[in-house]
Amino acid sequence: MTVDIDEGKKAEGQPSFVAQLQATLNVIPAHTWYASPSGGLTFVNKRTADYLGLPKDHPLRFGIDVGAQWDAHLPFVHPDDREETQENWSTRLRTGEGGEGSFRVRNAQGGYRWFLSRAEPLRSSDGTILQWVGVNLDIDELKCAEKGLRESEAKIRRLVDANIIGIVIWDFDGRIIEANDAFLRMVDYDREDLVAGRIRWTELTPAEWRARDEHAVTELRSSGTFQPFEKEYFRKDGSRVPVLIGLATFEAGGNQGVAFVLDLTERKCAEQALRESEHKLRQIIDTIPAHVVRYRPDGVADFMNQTFSEFVGPGVGFDNLRSVVHPEDYPKRSRDWDTHVAAAEPYDIEMRLRRADGVYRWHRSRRVPLRDANGAIVNWYGAGHDIDDQKRAEEAYREALLELAHANRVATMGQLTASITHEVRQPITAAVTYALAARRWLSAEPPNFHEVDDALSLIVKEGNRAGEVVGRIRALIKKAPARKDAVDINEAILEVIALTRTEAANNSVSVRTQLAEDLPRVQGDRVQLQQVLLNLIINAIEAMRDVGEKERELLISTRHEPDGVSVEVRDSGPGFAPAALERVFEAFYTTKPGGLGLGLSICRSIIEAHDGRLWASPNVPRGAIFGFTAPAHPGEAS
Repeated sequence: MTVDIDEGKKAEGQPSFVAQLQATLNVIPAHTWYASPSGGLTFVNKRTADYLGLPKDHPLRFGIDVGAQWDAHLPFVHPDDREETQENWSTRLRTGEGGEGSFRVRNAQGGYRWFLSRAEPLRSSDGTILQWVGVNLDIDELKCAEKGLRESEAKIRRLVDANIIGIVIWDFDGRIIEANDAFLRMVDYDREDLVAGRIRWTELTPAEWRARDEHAVTELRSSGTFQPFEKEYFRKDGSRVPVLIGLATFEAGGNQGVAFVLDLTERKCAEQALRESEHKLRQIIDTIPAHVVRYRPDGVADFMNQTFSEFVGPGVGFDNLRSVVHPEDYPKRSRDWDTHVAAAEPYDIEMRLRRADGVYRWHRSRRVPLRDANGAIVNWYGAGHDIDDQKRAEEAYREALLELAHANRVATMGQLTASITHEVRQPITAAVTYALAARRWLSAEPPNFHEVDDALSLIVKEGNRAGEVVGRIRALIKKAPARKDAVDINEAILEVIALTRTEAANNSVSVRTQLAEDLPRVQGDRVQLQQVLLNLIINAIEAMRDVGEKERELLISTRHEPDGVSVEVRDSGPGFAPAALERVFEAFYTTKPGGLGLGLSICRSIIEAHDGRLWASPNVPRGAIFGFTAPAHPGEAS
């Protein structure tokens, strides 16, 4: 802006233009200031001085130049904003051009509020800068209000950068006495229209907003200020521009005032775009093949997509959504959900939900929190999908695996027919021998009842021995659901060794054990774990058949592990080629002529089902090692 400072042209007794402007700026509801041509503050209006906490007698309140440096105001600016503010102000001083920027300013209480600052040079008629004039608009409430919008920060930045804050001096008669270029651009008038008096705020206001204006005028006449409100103005071409306007009179009972006008066009467009985006998103969510539910920060549902609404059927709303959860699943689901909401952690669960036809089906649901810029949870979003068919397939797979494991046990036992026959025949043969001896002692004259009693005791012992062998065989052959018992792994190993003793002897294999003492019992199915041991031992015996005259040794060992036990079966056979070692657990892979290649694959499935690990590695100097881990039973002391 340019002013004529020819003192000779001033009217007698009239205050200077600067004095009038300072008085005006002291009463308007905005933060205004002057700075010297070099950038140091020379005046701040009352609102600014009070905000900063300047003493009542501070020179800046009276427009007294205290020789402040160009960057003396920076300590009042938020540390995060100082560099940008310093660069902006430096640019203004270097180029002599007006400009604006937004930053946070510290108040007298130590808090910070956002301001939009506009600085313009005040020049003499020859173009020399006399003063810098600045207006700081408090936009903190606007910043806070738009935080909830997804593009709030971007919108505010665009609004500031677009230079759409207008300043208007008006009177109650409807005239616009003065307006800055930002306002003129907003309503599409030029300065010639302003000077000619062709712009009146009463005529710029559409009919439906005039009642609001009249209310504002009434309030302004009584209090001198009016809280910012939204309305519309006519542009020169008859179109409308939505604005946010704040009003204040210069003095109590005065006829003039100032208005600060913010163009809301982009915000309104953004709101419309957001509404349209939300509508499109709702359509997309309604058509995806998944169940989507939104929850409030406290975990209460407040939205479900059409896919899920159709699944639960009519009559099920947010107030009775719990009714579709299977009664057996609801207590745990509710307890876990409350725990995750309190901890603000993502949540996964499998549960059964009742379909509209009354049928319960398994679902898997995952819920995650959506947070705002400060990390606070705005909503929870959950997506679930029907896994009932998957559950059935998994159950069928488990049953098939049990069938296959059972068939593998039976096949393995078939391989041990000679061993089993020998193990059963031994006690039976011994019992027959003892029975014949008993008959001879009874036929003696006189009968030797003492020897008969000993023979009968031995018959009972051998009968029990045969029964134990048959019992082990029946347990391994019998098909039964998997169990989770506390298993003594050393005892289970010794039973399997007893069943394979004859097979080992027939193949000239010496069997040794190194079983750790005081092992915790492991959690699992005794029969399935013995099946793994049986497979590994039989494989080791068979591997050593072709080693010629070399020593054939089988070592079975156990040891403590941090969370359970480990078992290793070591043989002195030919070992594995590297390529075979990588594929040894693959289904249908075998190095045996006529083998199916299922034994080790089944063993791996069994061990993994027990939350353990099965591995193979070379033995040194020759042979192979197969080992597995099994977790300790929860009831065992550490």
